[in-house]
Amino acid sequence: MVVRPERRTRTDLVVVALIAVAVVVTGTVLWFGSDARATVSEVAAQPLPDLPAAERVPEALTEVWRAPSPATPVPVVAGPAAVTGAGNEVLGRDPVTGEVAWRYARDIPLCTVGGEWDRAIAVYRKSLNCSETTSLRGPTGVRGPQRNSDAELGTQLLSDGTYVTATGQRTFESWRSDLVRTQQFGIPPAIKNPDNNMKRPDCTYTSTAVGDERTAVVENCPRELGRITVVKTKPEDDEKPEEVLSVGLGSSSAAVVAVTEQHVAVVERDRSAVAVLDTGGREVARYPVRIGNPDFRANVQVEAVTTTKDRIYWHTGADTVALDPATLMPLWTAPGTLGPGVEFGGKLLVPVPGGLAVLDPATGDRERVVPVDRAGHTGSVQLNAVGPVILEQRGDTLVALR
Repeated sequence: MVVRPERRTRTDLVVVALIAVAVVVTGTVLWFGSDARATVSEVAAQPLPDLPAAERVPEALTEVWRAPSPATPVPVVAGPAAVTGAGNEVLGRDPVTGEVAWRYARDIPLCTVGGEWDRAIAVYRKSLNCSETTSLRGPTGVRGPQRNSDAELGTQLLSDGTYVTATGQRTFESWRSDLVRTQQFGIPPAIKNPDNNMKRPDCTYTSTAVGDERTAVVENCPRELGRITVVKTKPEDDEKPEEVLSVGLGSSSAAVVAVTEQHVAVVERDRSAVAVLDTGGREVARYPVRIGNPDFRANVQVEAVTTTKDRIYWHTGADTVALDPATLMPLWTAPGTLGPGVEFGGKLLVPVPGGLAVLDPATGDRERVVPVDRAGHTGSVQLNAVGPVILEQRGDTLVALR
């Protein structure tokens, strides 16, 4: 028996046509309102090459390029790229020439940009907080892992070499290299559990530091004069904070300088002193420091610190202090500086008025000053380096020197 082919009426054809048009229209509407349409991702034609490290500090330095970068509180390096952030776009630049190698942009404002894992990490504002996070590979700008977060407006990204922490006054959280969250502390905009498993849900956070898979914050709690709390950056459960220590400070203007697995250093600006505590919350050392202008670090959640394998360099607002990474005790002090400095060509370069002081990292002895014309900029200067290029963050501007 032969089965006759199905016969289609004119009505059937009209219905099919209407369905097809509806699918196209719906897809077009969804695309016009989607994040994909609102995103521009221009990757590098060729990956940026790795640059050899500087062998020495040159006798003279010249500005080779500059670019606006208000979204980077410190110079951001992602692999071989110098990264700038302004408006709604992140640019990966050739550090030698400043030419743009890759570009990533959204139709929403950029909150901040950080760097880790040879990637730039861009955080964008959507609605009331900085919730859209994308990682970008340094050599090419190709997108890596992405996530939605609870980061606050004004957040900064801090790295301990393994995890990245997004700071905040009511909540902070940490991510591993695939941008999966490893911990959240505080009260986010939308919480699943009452008080978010917090022992002190009414506290806010005025200062943050990271190190050795630890996150330290100064808490501002009702009826207390400052509290220092250290938590594990990767607890067993990302929704249940694991406190290493939490003790009152008795100081109304304290800030975290540095934290390690065994110690935390806290500056008490009202006493011009640094207290070092162990994991039991006991004060094991105290030493004086020169703070400088009391307003120098006002309303800033992150101290100006550069961390290397052998040293932690901290800018007090007046001086640069080298700390022992094991004990957090001072090794030497360089007076009259503008920032913590960066290791370069076997030396430590520290910004000073009129140039960069060349110091012996072991002793802090000043060998010379390389002149730098900062065109009237007199504020703090944050340094980084990539290959033979020195990067200075001067306020909202990134300047490359060579």
